[in-house]
Amino acid sequence: MKDLAATALMCLWLLPVPVDAAKKKDPPPPPSLPLELWNDSRTVGLRTPAGWTLRLEPGPPEVLETRGEGLIVRVLRREGEIGLDSLHAECMLVRLAGAMDTFPQVDYEYDFVGGEIGGRRALDSVFVVHYDDPVEGYRDWRQRNLTVVGEGESVCAIAYAPLPVWKKSKPARILLTSILESIRF
Repeated sequence: MKDLAATALMCLWLLPVPVDAAKKKDPPPPPSLPLELWNDSRTVGLRTPAGWTLRLEPGPPEVLETRGEGLIVRVLRREGEIGLDSLHAECMLVRLAGAMDTFPQVDYEYDFVGGEIGGRRALDSVFVVHYDDPVEGYRDWRQRNLTVVGEGESVCAIAYAPLPVWKKSKPARILLTSILESIRF
């Protein structure tokens, strides 16, 4: 029996490995983000693909919201440096529907990860929100909150993606990440 197992293992070892199996695929090219959008005070901007819609609201907080391809990005900006933790917690409650239309428990991917962005203090959290009724056709949405405080202003960037889209579409994940990475102060 030992000889049979050793022979089988040796045969597997001697099987040819396709040459391309060891090569990693090149990452997909970054998405084209030709539109440059700014909030009303022109202190926070981001880039999006062509065709995305824009909604601006005067503040406080100033709101820049852009939508396209089933994805949503909101940027909330306040004058002055607000406490990072408290602002981050407040921004995590900015949802696509009211509190009474949302399941109270969220599923965290990660929470309150700290760091720095461009010399400003930052916190990052990602979680899934479950809505009682579908929002734009989906009940479960992945929400990423990136809060940045420094240099006289406080900003929350909130990215929303339907959970099934996020899980199944690598291009959607790359696009949403690229939009968040395009934010400029």
